[in-house]
Amino acid sequence: MLKATQLDCARGGCRILEGVDFTLSAGEVMAVLGTNGAGKSTLMATLTGEIPALSGNVELAGRALANWPDGERARRLAVLPQASTLAFPFQCEEVVAMGRMPHDTGRERDREIVEQALRAADVAHLAQRDYLTLSGGERQRVHLARVLAQVWDVEGACLLLDEPTASLDLAHQQLTLAQARTVAQRGGAVLVILHDLNLAARFADRILLLDRGRMLALGTPWEVLQAERIRSVFGVEVQVQPHPLQDCPLLII
Repeated sequence: MLKATQLDCARGGCRILEGVDFTLSAGEVMAVLGTNGAGKSTLMATLTGEIPALSGNVELAGRALANWPDGERARRLAVLPQASTLAFPFQCEEVVAMGRMPHDTGRERDREIVEQALRAADVAHLAQRDYLTLSGGERQRVHLARVLAQVWDVEGACLLLDEPTASLDLAHQQLTLAQARTVAQRGGAVLVILHDLNLAARFADRILLLDRGRMLALGTPWEVLQAERIRSVFGVEVQVQPHPLQDCPLLII
């Protein structure tokens, strides 16, 4: 669904990533991990077309990303950046409704989807609130609802999330990634940048680990999250053992 082929990425004239090569498939959640400066956000910006690739290709549904008309691409690809800025006092439901702008599904259907997305992100009780009065975590969940609304009823949608749990409490971190799993279960594909290795282990089908601008590992959580590799990349000693409740590894620091 989303394919990167020998992708080299740069910012400000500096090469940040080299040789990134993967395919994100329908029904899959892929987590991207790495230290600060490893190139995670640069990868995200390249995959969304925000910055051009230095070399290599990005394809969405078999077509080069650059060859998608803006409106058509927006119906298939939704992006939640690290920070979303709004300077006007929109009601929260109006912010979420922005996710329906690329679509032509009619006012009534759009209203239904906005209501469902508000509930999915646990912000239905904030629908009439002024967005500017919200806390950082509440704003993040409103924007989660916005991108969920954008891909809600789209077959083969792709959702890209850049550190979506950074400002959230524990319950809403899990809710956010549970919604990512729901998108995948509907036939979409999700790529999510995370810092919490245990969240990645629990919710991701595969993990892409970046280290100093290169792909160090790509595989299942069990394959990637090995104690020696974590020590080498992150500089911390961990124990890796089976999670007592989930079929995934548990990292103990």
